[in-house]
Amino acid sequence: MASGEAAGEQAYRDGYVQLRDDLRMHYRDYPGSSELPPLLCLHGLTRNARDFAQFAERYSPRFRVIVVDFRGRGDSDHDPIPARYNPLTYAGDVIELLDSLGIDEAIFVGTSLGGLVTMAIAATVPDRIHAAILNDVGPELEDVGIDRIMTYLGNDARFGSWQEAAAAVAEKHGPAFPNYGQSDWLAMARRNCREQDGEIRFDYDMAIAEPFKTAGPVPKIDTWPLFLALAQKPLLVIRGEISELLGARAAQKMCELAPSMQFAVIPATGHAPELSEPEAVAAIDSFLETLVARVEPSS
Repeated sequence: MASGEAAGEQAYRDGYVQLRDDLRMHYRDYPGSSELPPLLCLHGLTRNARDFAQFAERYSPRFRVIVVDFRGRGDSDHDPIPARYNPLTYAGDVIELLDSLGIDEAIFVGTSLGGLVTMAIAATVPDRIHAAILNDVGPELEDVGIDRIMTYLGNDARFGSWQEAAAAVAEKHGPAFPNYGQSDWLAMARRNCREQDGEIRFDYDMAIAEPFKTAGPVPKIDTWPLFLALAQKPLLVIRGEISELLGARAAQKMCELAPSMQFAVIPATGHAPELSEPEAVAAIDSFLETLVARVEPSS
């Protein structure tokens, strides 16, 4: 079945929240059960809410699914002060969104940067997290993965066609997805980019690169305590088998420090799994079923 976006039928409601610094943050709200905590999806560094379209349609309407555009991405406002592009700011934005929607707690689904934001929230306001899924991220990141991100972050490339954009995306991410074909790269380009004034460009504020390149991708603190705070909640960690960002050694340490967490590896996949892979779907389905069993009364 075609997705709601592909079929021209919007499966979600667009919403905006006015943040404390007068910026507007966009989110997608997919309808679902009010008996279960909603799924709150947080995307990666240069990505946006479109990354979770297939995921959201899979789990709605059993779950309400809310997908955020972090400030500076997608349909959210760009921040005139680039220094505010950091995980702690994003964490505050997410809490403001939950407050505005009257949501006490959610099941966080964080890819890459979104996972770092989730860990920050676990360390500061843990009662807002019912459970969490971390997608190819943890408290220790590999330098090789960060270096790869640095090669393209903030490069305001322009393309004359979607095929040209797809080729650029394939060149950038090819090692992470060795089994992708042309249709996969075109789909990724349409998620990553937007068309404006007759050109196609990446759909984020290039200024997000400034604090990343000066302060680094995570706060200059020991982030293992943040992970341990999150590990007090039901937790699933997903890792791409050939990920250059979440290394096998760090993933093993996470498993050792959080023996109750669930863990899945997605074969022949790098950073970051799209969560549509059969192994990812199976792991997420199983994890969510354990959460549903705790909430729904047995028949």
